[in-house]
Amino acid sequence: MNAEVFTIGGREIGPGRPPFLIAELSGNHNGSLERALRLLRAAVEAGADAIKLQTYRPDTLTIDHDGPGFVIETGPWAGRRLYELYGEASTPWEWHEALFAEGRRLGVPVFSTPFDPTAVDLLEGLEVPAFKIASFEIVDLPLVRRIARTGKPLILSTGMATEAEILEAVEAAREEGNREIVVLHCNSGYPTPVGDSRLATMARLRELTGCPVGLSDHTLGTAVAVAAVALGAVAIEKHITLARAEGGPDAAFSLEPGEFARLCRDCRDAFAAIGEPKRGLSPSEESSRVFRRSLYAVASIRAGETLTEANVRSIRPGFGLSPKHLPELLGRRARVDIPRGTPLSWDLIAD
Repeated sequence: MNAEVFTIGGREIGPGRPPFLIAELSGNHNGSLERALRLLRAAVEAGADAIKLQTYRPDTLTIDHDGPGFVIETGPWAGRRLYELYGEASTPWEWHEALFAEGRRLGVPVFSTPFDPTAVDLLEGLEVPAFKIASFEIVDLPLVRRIARTGKPLILSTGMATEAEILEAVEAAREEGNREIVVLHCNSGYPTPVGDSRLATMARLRELTGCPVGLSDHTLGTAVAVAAVALGAVAIEKHITLARAEGGPDAAFSLEPGEFARLCRDCRDAFAAIGEPKRGLSPSEESSRVFRRSLYAVASIRAGETLTEANVRSIRPGFGLSPKHLPELLGRRARVDIPRGTPLSWDLIAD
């Protein structure tokens, strides 16, 4: 079976641990290393647990061609040639060392999605702490195996993969000796309508793979990610941009820093709210205990006088006997004088 809990950059990931919140920089650097570094710092300030890059060149993803299938027809990149888009969105390999160094300076792990073996080699040279396998690459089993052989934790995004394809990828990684795998439920719509998120899939993925499960979220807000944490997601991946108005390949479905900060707060609050099954009063309830109902003398009762519905009632505050004892008390006699407003206790009642 998969390792239940493991670490990335010193941070424990798995069931019972706070959600691992990943800021995906993707192509929102807009061709500027200075902007990429600013974006990394903004993500860390917003509360991200880790920063994720994408490591590819246009030639490692496609070829320079404008024939059928090489020009995008629908969606946010309609009309763009694949080669041109990937060239614009790629993070230049010569930037990686500076981005990794900045992450180390800030104490936050930086890792990446490699799209071919040469990218794996580059990242291994930078001592990457983990690898992401993109949902579109999950069917590339030779690449999955190459990444798995590094022995680094794998975060596997599922996207459009069938259950059979997901199992093939997980088993390929395990056959290479890798057991530290998180499977991310994902919808590969950019952006994803909330109703297409189908978070119930996470439970099925846990059952299917035996791996801890998280969410790679492409919806426009934060609600879906928070709901995923409430359903047991151990990791959340979300795109971040400095400002959607400034554009960029993925800006339209990315969060701005303030929104990402809210995502971090709300996801962590959702995890904290789950807690353990309740047993007794929580600390915050102790001061409210006095406002429960209990049995009181609502009229003065002389010693030897009978307790009746006219002189005993269930009222607030809660310092008297429980209201469940009212039937036992009615018809019995007071052992001593009981002034009006006295909480009833057994020592006030005659045997």
